[in-house]
Amino acid sequence: MNNFIQDFFERSLDENNIKNEYYTKYSVKKGLRNEDGTGVLVGLTKISDVVGYKKEGDKKVDDYGQLYYRGINVKDIVKNKKEKHRYLFEEVCFLILFGYLPNKYELKRFKTILSEHYELPTHYLEANILGFPARNLMNKLQQEVLMLYNYDKDADNIGIEETLQKGINLIAKIPSIVCYTYQTKVHYFDEQSLIIHHINKDYSIAELILSLLRSDGKFTKKEAEILDIALVLHVDHGGGNNSTFTNVVISSTGTDIYSAVSGAIGSLKGPRHGGANLAVKQQMDEVIKDIGVKASDEEIQDIVCRILDKNYNDNSGLIYGIGHAVYTLSDPRSEILAEECEELAIEKGRKDEFDFYQRFSKIAVEEIYKRKGIRVSTNVDFYSGLVYDMLGIPSDLYTLFFVIGRIVGWIAHNIENKLYSNRIIRPATQYVGGIKEYKDIEER
Repeated sequence: MNNFIQDFFERSLDENNIKNEYYTKYSVKKGLRNEDGTGVLVGLTKISDVVGYKKEGDKKVDDYGQLYYRGINVKDIVKNKKEKHRYLFEEVCFLILFGYLPNKYELKRFKTILSEHYELPTHYLEANILGFPARNLMNKLQQEVLMLYNYDKDADNIGIEETLQKGINLIAKIPSIVCYTYQTKVHYFDEQSLIIHHINKDYSIAELILSLLRSDGKFTKKEAEILDIALVLHVDHGGGNNSTFTNVVISSTGTDIYSAVSGAIGSLKGPRHGGANLAVKQQMDEVIKDIGVKASDEEIQDIVCRILDKNYNDNSGLIYGIGHAVYTLSDPRSEILAEECEELAIEKGRKDEFDFYQRFSKIAVEEIYKRKGIRVSTNVDFYSGLVYDMLGIPSDLYTLFFVIGRIVGWIAHNIENKLYSNRIIRPATQYVGGIKEYKDIEER
């Protein structure tokens, strides 16, 4: 930092200090959270419901987690897939966007509409992706979404049907943009061969992703099915998560869908939100490197304690992938993904690694309860990084895959708020800085 800036900054610390007790004094919520950890209600939605606890009177009571898409339990959706052996992401997209499960004809038409939008505009790949490589792919994706604004002749039209059409176009195009920006990045900055495959419109989105990422374009049905499930589990998580709320706040001003989605991507980039799955993988890689997957429970216990004591990994005191802002006794997404992860681990010959993850999580949950007296569980991020790694997906793409799934929810909430609220979202803040007299510059 520049020395002058450093001096100004240090002088400003007292001026910018807001005491914690002010939040109680003025009855202001800190981070839009109530004192018992529950979220402050800021809107209504019919899109999804996240259930992680019960309220008995004024008391918050821990409960087993449930996630509902348009009122349908996600576990039931996934169970149906396992019985029918088919891909679900496109079907769940339809459910989230339109509010009901499609029949066979509707689903076929919707899949066709999506696949017809896979292709990027003419010369877009050469002009905007290959010609402008970037080291950070989340920032690059924001740029590409904003770039698509320039290819839309009616970009500022925020009508309901127009927003839906533009949203479907983004849902279909972002997977190929993600894959192509990654291939460009590793070519220019990591000196690897440039691999650009043509888009196959007959593929599902999960199949399309794997075909564009792999040098030979090949994948197994099991691999595509598990990636499909991972995307389904990231489609939506209520209107209160940071990126969805960001998207709605931005769109409430009346701006275009490209600006709203770009802002949501910026929000998801943070390690406290979408970037958490990468933090989990890095944490677990370090643990396994130090003690190995055959480590005893005592060795795992020691590592867990060191993490909580801020003496391991990034010294944050956080065990990434354990605990959630809403879920308490269980995260249903983690339960589903753990089951899929175990099947993939067996296929990939990495069952010992999966078993280590399970032992580690059990010990971590028990230690947190012993120290803090709170019930926590693994969250979806705990297993998603391991799943992606077993699928051969580079860590650069973990958070971008979150975008591929979550953009469906962003579009749905954007439309819902246009339909039923259509007001600018503007939270108030309490001023606590006091009143001061202006001093002439000669007297300062």
